[in-house]
Amino acid sequence: MRTTNVADVSPLKAEHGVPGRVTSCHTAVVDGYVVEGHVPAEDIERLLDERPDIAGISVPGMPVGAPGMEGPNPKGFAVISFDDDGELAVFSEHKP
Repeated sequence: MRTTNVADVSPLKAEHGVPGRVTSCHTAVVDGYVVEGHVPAEDIERLLDERPDIAGISVPGMPVGAPGMEGPNPKGFAVISFDDDGELAVFSEHKP
């Protein structure tokens, strides 16, 4: 694993085709897939196990209740998949 801190992640998001509608605060590339935002580990594990024909997954924004975003009044949130054409689909849903 290699970690690289950059001042501006926008070029990384653009390079890997992260659609603007699903951007978030963190961007990672894991075994060829983009992982954007506060994605639960179980979804990353599923992504790597199933290896679907998508570019990556994202938790858009910073929803309260997502990993690392704990707080009062957690909300449910969806993990969204996206492909190289910018098509979006629900990858998983998490209840509060």
